[in-house]
Amino acid sequence: MTLRGRLTAAFLTVVLGPVLLGAVFVGTTLSAVDRSRSTERLGLAASAVRTSIDALCQQLRAAADAVALRPDPVTRAGAAGQVVSRGLATAVLVTDVAGGTTYATPGGPVTPWQDCAGPRTGGPVRALSARVDLRDPAGTPLGAVAAAEVVDPAFMARLAAATGVAVTLLDDTAGTDRITHTTEGGRVRDAVLAAAGAVDGDRVTATPDGRYVRRLGPAPGQPLPLVLSVAGERPSGLPAALVGAVLLAAALAVLTAWRLARATTRPLVELAGAVDRVARGDLTARVPVRSRDEIGRLAAAFNRMTRETAGYVTALTSSRDQLRGHLGVLGDTLASTHDLQRILRVILHSAIAATGARAGAVLLRDDTGVLVGQCAEGLAGRCPPGTEPEELRVPVGTGVVGLVAATGEPQRGRVPPGPTPTGEPWCETYVAVPFTAPGGAGADPPGRDPAVGVLVLYDRLGVGEFDDDDLATLRTFAGHAAVAVENVRVHEEAQRLSLTDPLTGLWNYRYLRESLRREVERASRFGRMLSILVLDLDRFKIVNDSYGHAAGDAVLVEFARRVRDEIREVDLAFRQGGEEFVVLLPETDAPGAATVAERLGAAVRDTPVVVAGHAGILTTIAVSVSIGIAVYPDHASTGAEVLDAADEALYAAKGAGRDGYRLATARHRPTPVADGAVEEIAVPAGATSPADGLPRAGPPTDPPPTDPPSSDEPSAHRPPTDRAPADDLSADLSIDGPTGRHAVGAPGVTQPGGASCGPHPPRQSRGR
Repeated sequence: MTLRGRLTAAFLTVVLGPVLLGAVFVGTTLSAVDRSRSTERLGLAASAVRTSIDALCQQLRAAADAVALRPDPVTRAGAAGQVVSRGLATAVLVTDVAGGTTYATPGGPVTPWQDCAGPRTGGPVRALSARVDLRDPAGTPLGAVAAAEVVDPAFMARLAAATGVAVTLLDDTAGTDRITHTTEGGRVRDAVLAAAGAVDGDRVTATPDGRYVRRLGPAPGQPLPLVLSVAGERPSGLPAALVGAVLLAAALAVLTAWRLARATTRPLVELAGAVDRVARGDLTARVPVRSRDEIGRLAAAFNRMTRETAGYVTALTSSRDQLRGHLGVLGDTLASTHDLQRILRVILHSAIAATGARAGAVLLRDDTGVLVGQCAEGLAGRCPPGTEPEELRVPVGTGVVGLVAATGEPQRGRVPPGPTPTGEPWCETYVAVPFTAPGGAGADPPGRDPAVGVLVLYDRLGVGEFDDDDLATLRTFAGHAAVAVENVRVHEEAQRLSLTDPLTGLWNYRYLRESLRREVERASRFGRMLSILVLDLDRFKIVNDSYGHAAGDAVLVEFARRVRDEIREVDLAFRQGGEEFVVLLPETDAPGAATVAERLGAAVRDTPVVVAGHAGILTTIAVSVSIGIAVYPDHASTGAEVLDAADEALYAAKGAGRDGYRLATARHRPTPVADGAVEEIAVPAGATSPADGLPRAGPPTDPPPTDPPSSDEPSAHRPPTDRAPADDLSADLSIDGPTGRHAVGAPGVTQPGGASCGPHPPRQSRGR
């Protein structure tokens, strides 16, 4: 016998025992039970009659409402016809305020009709109706609409079918000697009417032949005078047989319940004990399998489940510890470094270890829309011929990885047969997840951040494909990769903003001090030279005062651009403040620095700057620059001293007439004791004085006979005595012709190129 059979038998035994015991009591009081049941049936029948008549009245009231809602007599007549044709009412009557009939459906029952809510009318009931007042839109009474249902033998038959008892409709409430309709048989009709005449209210009485009778209505909501009757259910000779059956069933129920309970509950008790042990954490609990039925299969399944659960717990514990270690390494890496390559390598290694992949790679999107490999693991022999694992280049939108970057949707699956997509390594299965920069924006679809990279793994260990759990794990590591990329970008941007001038984009004074110290240490360590140029735009204050600070800013930006164009990549340009700039020239001696100064002066002087002046009018401004040059270690032994020496040389250049350069005076260094002399380095002048007496940069073509070089400046030329004082600003600003060209410097003179101390070196050379 199956477990279901035993449980069913036990349930029937437990439930049937009290029922059978109760049947003994029912047998001894069969008459009372029969009367009680019959009374209950009549009560239910009375409720069913009230419910049926109430439902009919509501239906008639709804039908009358549907007719009354029509705005005019024509539509009301049409609605009345529809109500009758659909069987919602037998007839519809529309009356005016005085009670006169304005419309009646044909074939209706004879009036008056018994209103569902009104008082009882005299005489037999021919129809049951519901009345609704008819009003115009202003609320003025126009009459009434009544919907009626005929009361005939068919109506009484429907009531009898709905209640399950015989129903009789009396002619009048005064007595029971006349009836209108009945479903009683002719043999018992007189006995039923006689019993109904002897009862009042809702009491139930019995007829001599064993029928029970109840009188119903009229009452509010049920205006029909009805008599309900039902036959009794008391068979003869039943009590003795019922008592014997109850006693026998009781004995059998007790015996069967005992045996079944013992056979059924024993394995369940064992199973419950094992479940309790497992709930307390003991996964070694086992249940003895005693049979092959449902309980036996349940015990075997429980034992298998506990064994597999123990294996899963062991594997999860190991995986948790492993993942915790990877996350710890990843967290330490993210917190300790901004080296993007190192961070991505740790992320890739952790993702491969967590998912059991054989290989993987991290690719970042460059400005050209190509995914470029940043780090890879296990891709040896998988890449296209001639391509290193770290040199993967996959166009966005091409292949699996390119499609993931283009759509921003992760992908996993098996690679279909065919050629390998362009730039991607060979594999059988894959899982790829994009990662985006937080808050990024680009040309991707609206509402989606652009994918800045893709984390892709290939060929899971074993034969299966990557599953949803691997995809979820890879999403986590891709999120770390996105944070790492964003952190590095923010760190680099913060470094750039803290070390650059926001207007010109050159390095600022803070980075100048750091770079000067570093370059001096490097020059000292390797025995090299370091040249410093200090540049200052001549009479720049006049530009701001004449054309506004916006024009002055434009001049500074253009000047910074020209400085960048004229120096090597290894050279460093700084904005020290205002219109003063500094250029560091590593591994450059004094002649090389003079060459750079000459080229810078020419680049600034030869091409005037076009800016928007007042009222937006484009104005051409000619600009010149004065430059001071100092060389480490010739002119000073520390970075600060070299910078000061270059600054002093700048003032010397400005004092010499501007638009030129000056080399700092060499510091005195003792020669060896054997020589007994002190060597001095000649300081050439960066500006010469032509015959016209105006300052002009460049080598002197015809030096004046007067003012020979001083003893401390062998190669320098003194300015002529008829030169205007350096602080005389009367000739600072001039306008050249009708074009409105402005020149900063000497009036009416186009400034030539700067002084030359050597040939032009190549832009990317390592020396001057």
